[in-house]
Amino acid sequence: MIVIGIDPGTATTGYGIVEQDGNGQLTSLDAGVILTSKNEPLELRLKEIFEQVNKLILLHQPESAAVEKLFFNHNVTNAMSVGQARGVVLLALARNNVPVYEYSPNEVKSAISGYGSADKVQVQLMVKAVLGLDSIPKPDDAADALAIAICHIHSIGFRSLVTED
Repeated sequence: MIVIGIDPGTATTGYGIVEQDGNGQLTSLDAGVILTSKNEPLELRLKEIFEQVNKLILLHQPESAAVEKLFFNHNVTNAMSVGQARGVVLLALARNNVPVYEYSPNEVKSAISGYGSADKVQVQLMVKAVLGLDSIPKPDDAADALAIAICHIHSIGFRSLVTED
């Protein structure tokens, strides 16, 4: 099973592609960021995110996608910007018939580290350990996207155990 994890943002959208083999082993196939320039109009930045996500989908053929839910904090402008990036990501996934699952930051932290209030470094170290990587994935948005994909894979495994009973 191949899962694409996405940590959306207008300036930086993180992505991580994780494969689970028949033995349950997880492997990172790809990770990185889609960067857009603050000097570009918003509509062109969103178009770039859409096109790059489409390319990733075509390249890796994920069976499902995990996208971070919008975390609404005190910065309304930032939340709206992230919401717009999420929208084009969700559109790209829908156009390619990739089922989407959404997870809150606390759900991701809990699935990765066992603690919903884990800090960024704890999550990054667990991503490195779970995927058997030599170093923590960089930049942070790529590590976050890998964590989101891992969260989804673990959630699918848990759901299958619950529904078998």
